[in-house]
Amino acid sequence: MMFAATNLFCERDERVLFSHLDFSIAAGEVLQVQGANGSGKTTLLRILCGLNPDYSGEISWAGQDVQNIRETFNRHMFYLGHSPAINKTLTPLQNLRWYCASHGFSDDAAIFMALAELGLVGYENIPCYQMSAGQQRRVSLARLLLAQAQLWILDEPFTALDKQGVTELEGRIAAKAKAGGAIILTTHHALQLNCPVRVINLDTLIGAAK
Repeated sequence: MMFAATNLFCERDERVLFSHLDFSIAAGEVLQVQGANGSGKTTLLRILCGLNPDYSGEISWAGQDVQNIRETFNRHMFYLGHSPAINKTLTPLQNLRWYCASHGFSDDAAIFMALAELGLVGYENIPCYQMSAGQQRRVSLARLLLAQAQLWILDEPFTALDKQGVTELEGRIAAKAKAGGAIILTTHHALQLNCPVRVINLDTLIGAAK
């Protein structure tokens, strides 16, 4: 297995979000985390990518505890949260140049190709605050095409996208899985993926724990 979680437990405000949570994901798989609002979906994803240390249990990458190989794991993982995670005072080109530089490489040709694929030709040098929410989300999603990551962890990635954008992102997720990547995501959207999808329902797990 590429990535696994064992006996995860998380409590917030004296309420157990999940306990005894075990799952794994291999290359070529998509795992969807479901649950009602407040069930802990975002918290779980933030735990998995290392942004929330408030849990117990073990998370492993290629059979090794991620706590012991954090830098290596971070190079193989891409996380997309609820917000676009872009600097709105910068242009799409500047945002993506910063992203590439922070990951140790520079490739303007790849950036322009990514922006073109996301339908942002002509917007490369416009400050992001002048763009719509959907366009800002597309700038953020352009990082998927630049990231050299085997594992995508995506929290509500379809937010603010129009119908075409949703269809295109579904295609990228399916293509990533078919190319041997692994994807863990949350979404209220009814997925239409041309690849198998496994589901974890946090509501069911908590119900069983009670």
